[in-house]
Amino acid sequence: MISFQNIEFLSGLLLLIPLVVIFILVLRWKRKTTKALGDETLVSKLTAGYSAKLYKVKFVAVLVALALCIVAATNVRTPLNSGKEQTAGIDIMVALDVSKSMLSNDIKPSRLERARQLVSMLIDQSDNNRVGLVLFAGKAYLQMPLTADLAEAKLFLSNASVDAVPVQGTNISEALQLCNNALDTKEKKHKAVVLISDGEDHDAGAEKTAVTLADNGAIVYTVGIGTAEGSTITEPGTGTLKTDRNGKTVISKLNEEELKQIAGATGGNYFHMEDVTKTVTEVSSALNGIEKKLVESGGERSYLSISPFIIAIALLLLVVEIFIPERKKTKSFV
Repeated sequence: MISFQNIEFLSGLLLLIPLVVIFILVLRWKRKTTKALGDETLVSKLTAGYSAKLYKVKFVAVLVALALCIVAATNVRTPLNSGKEQTAGIDIMVALDVSKSMLSNDIKPSRLERARQLVSMLIDQSDNNRVGLVLFAGKAYLQMPLTADLAEAKLFLSNASVDAVPVQGTNISEALQLCNNALDTKEKKHKAVVLISDGEDHDAGAEKTAVTLADNGAIVYTVGIGTAEGSTITEPGTGTLKTDRNGKTVISKLNEEELKQIAGATGGNYFHMEDVTKTVTEVSSALNGIEKKLVESGGERSYLSISPFIIAIALLLLVVEIFIPERKKTKSFV
């Protein structure tokens, strides 16, 4: 199927209209001038060698060549492949906690930084899967819908920070609901959610939403980031420690129980991340155990550009135009 990469350049064809108008005016001027010279029979004999037909052919050749050059500028192309290969995989929605508690450094350099490393490595091991991303704190946002373009997924992941969600808190329920909306609810299998959080704030609706996901065929795997002892939270930009309303320093602790309950409600597993590589291996192994379906794998579509061939035809027409005479061929008699 032929397509135009820069289709807006086709508007340049409108520039040919004035050339056609000018050509028509020139033809009229020639006819008037011929009549103004006097005897039409005499003028006809004097211009017997001139071919008005060949003159028109020369103009048409130049006009077509210019039109072809304009069309070539749009980069006319045809796909060499579909750019999407059918492979066996699953749909994975990643729900990443970006609340300020994720800035705690009980896991160096911070919970959030290690969580991003975890997601990045998971994406690297998701060659045949589609991946989507939800960021959440006090509110949840669909950062990226399901895509097979893993490079794009990592680009969206690079923007995951506490600034991405201005409302603070840990609204796991809303994050899971967004994941459910992003997944195909008509299919009752081939999909999973990976929830990464410290689970610090108890969310009463989270387990109920997890059950809804399970009813729709999705398995939720939870990854706990942090320690039971917890750590202080450094406010971004100021470097000061976060305090509560009473002025006491806030200690953020990992809430494993809630994360275990969410995973258990869907038949999934809970993973406590201490070593990123080990956790990625464990989560990937669990995801690989899910029944797969045919999905479109990522990759850029390859194209064959037809524009060089169009330009070649245009140049050929211009060369041919040079050798087209405006005089008729005359027969010589010996």
